Amino acid sequence: MRPLPLIAVALLASACSTLPPSRCDAGAQALVEDALYFGLSIPGGGTVGEAQWQQFLRDEVTPRFPQGLSVVDAAGQWRGNDGSVVREPSRVLTLVHPDDAAHEAAIRAIVDAYRTRFAQEAVMRLKQRTCASF
Repeated sequence: MRPLPLIAVALLASACSTLPPSRCDAGAQALVEDALYFGLSIPGGGTVGEAQWQQFLRDEVTPRFPQGLSVVDAAGQWRGNDGSVVREPSRVLTLVHPDDAAHEAAIRAIVDAYRTRFAQEAVMRLKQRTCASF
C-alpha cells in the first residue's frame, strides 16, 4: 500500500465532514439535521410505553426544541456490546436546527436523559448539514 494516497483520502474525508452545504438555494437556509434512534426495549424486560415516550418528549425534547420535531415509529436491529443481535421497536426523532454550541448541548442532553431514564446502552445519532426552507 502507498501511504500518501491514504493520507490524502483521510484529509479529504475529514475536510468534507466540516464543510457547510455548498450553497443553499434562494429562500433556504443552511441548518443541521439530527436523527436520533431510540430503542424501546428496556433491559431486564418490558418496553418504553406510549405514555412514557410522550412524557420523555414533554420533559426532555420539547423544552429544548420548541420550534418543532418529527417522530417516526421504526423496527430496529443492532449488535449489543455482548455481541448479540437485538431486534426491537424503535422511534426515530428528527430535529433540524442551527449549527451552534447550544443546540449541540441540547442534543447531547436528550441522548443522555434517554439513556439514563430507560437504562439504554446507546442512542444512535446521525448528523448532517442540510438546506431547509419553510
